[in-house]
Amino acid sequence: MIAGLRGNLEAVGPDWAIVNVQGVSFRVSVPSSAVPALGAVGSAVHLHTHLIVRDDALELHGFPSDDALRLFTLLIGVSGIGPRLAHSMLSAMTADTLAAAIAAGDTRALAQAPGLGQRTAARVIVELKDKLDMGFSGGAPGVPTTGAADAVTEALQALGYSAIEARQAAAGGDATLPVEEQVRQALQRFAQR
Repeated sequence: MIAGLRGNLEAVGPDWAIVNVQGVSFRVSVPSSAVPALGAVGSAVHLHTHLIVRDDALELHGFPSDDALRLFTLLIGVSGIGPRLAHSMLSAMTADTLAAAIAAGDTRALAQAPGLGQRTAARVIVELKDKLDMGFSGGAPGVPTTGAADAVTEALQALGYSAIEARQAAAGGDATLPVEEQVRQALQRFAQR
């Protein structure tokens, strides 16, 4: 199996890249969100890969991080999730955010991925929630569901942030501060991104 590619980026498309490894060019499917991180054509690139062998084709899927590759591998093991849908999910959100949504049981956040409905999102959560080893930086549910953190999360959601973004921002704040101050600091962190 091809576990990774290290070479020069020859070309990129909306959801693919061609990597030249010592004279051999590999076409690799990548999540669309990973394309900008690959760099300019001609630059050195390293992708963690997963090879899928089918009767009529060999498909090489590449990811800029090991976390994204591990999550892709878990996703395609879920009934009803193929490589395209897994790429769609990893294109809609980062591996950490996706892992956090699964760990938190947030079907609404998962269903934001094109082609993924509420029912399939619920199946992903049921099948993967226990398999996530919390090795993802966003894999832990994050904040307790009581007290000030819950109030901060609700306030941020009322301001238009997604449940995942709100939970992560609430988890990153100082729980000893008043709720208003925690919300203000979370908004500052959002502005710095």
